[in-house]
Amino acid sequence: MASQKILVIDDSRVIRRMVKDMLPVGNVEVIEAKDGIEGLNLIRAENPTLIMLDFLLPKKNGWEVYQEIQQDPKLAVIPLMLMSGRKEEVTEKLPEPFEFFAFVEKPFEKNQLVTAIKEAMQKSALKKKTLKVAPVEAPPAAAPAAAGSSPAELQALKQKVVQMDKEITLLKKQMGQLVQFIKQKLR
Repeated sequence: MASQKILVIDDSRVIRRMVKDMLPVGNVEVIEAKDGIEGLNLIRAENPTLIMLDFLLPKKNGWEVYQEIQQDPKLAVIPLMLMSGRKEEVTEKLPEPFEFFAFVEKPFEKNQLVTAIKEAMQKSALKKKTLKVAPVEAPPAAAPAAAGSSPAELQALKQKVVQMDKEITLLKKQMGQLVQFIKQKLR
């Protein structure tokens, strides 16, 4: 049985076949979708360990698929690799540097594919860490703010501040992407 399940969403049969041929035989199951709608259905049904998404697709384009993936917390942490022969179309919607997914420009060689898959896995792991939100506990009403706090309490507060900083950074980035998207639609 395959240990990895890779979903390749691309309207080009040549690209889907090329990816399949470049991946190691045996421990990888490659699932194929030829458009965005079929791809989203397979993402939900098959629970892939990696999604390879073409940006220019029929029925539902890669940008729309990407947005739907990001809206579902379970899907948003699946390693994602965007593919396109025209990187400028991707950067119009999602400005670089790409924080939570890898990008590979088509056509690509086997070593570029392997590097992009590794990058997608690393960025997914980072995203999982970033999205984990520690529950915020209110201090007891009688406790003084920080004057009499123990070192453990101070360390816990510092960790919460670091986590909140990460979340704020992520929200700023998402807001920037949203502003860019709106500007593109208004042109």
